[in-house]
Amino acid sequence: MNYLRLKKQADFQRLFQKGKRAFSPSLTLVYSKADKMTMGISVGKKHGKSVMRNRIKRLLREAFRSAQKEMRGTYHIVLIPKVAEEYSYKTFERHLQCMIKKENL
Repeated sequence: MNYLRLKKQADFQRLFQKGKRAFSPSLTLVYSKADKMTMGISVGKKHGKSVMRNRIKRLLREAFRSAQKEMRGTYHIVLIPKVAEEYSYKTFERHLQCMIKKENL
């Protein structure tokens, strides 16, 4: 299952205002039901310089790609990482899968 990327500021704002939230130790997931699967990532400057922010985005995209197989429906999703010392693919993947199961996505 492929997904489209959320890119427009208006789409992010609409999802932040009307979407539901799920939390884990390393991530916040904002989602709402949709007819097509779309995903966006919001990484602020508090996470470090651009090299670190881009690495976090790559890790989250790959974790979402692998966890997406377990999803039953189609949603608009925004992933927001929490500030940490280290970021790892395994941590993001594990927490994302737990949130998908918990929220019945």
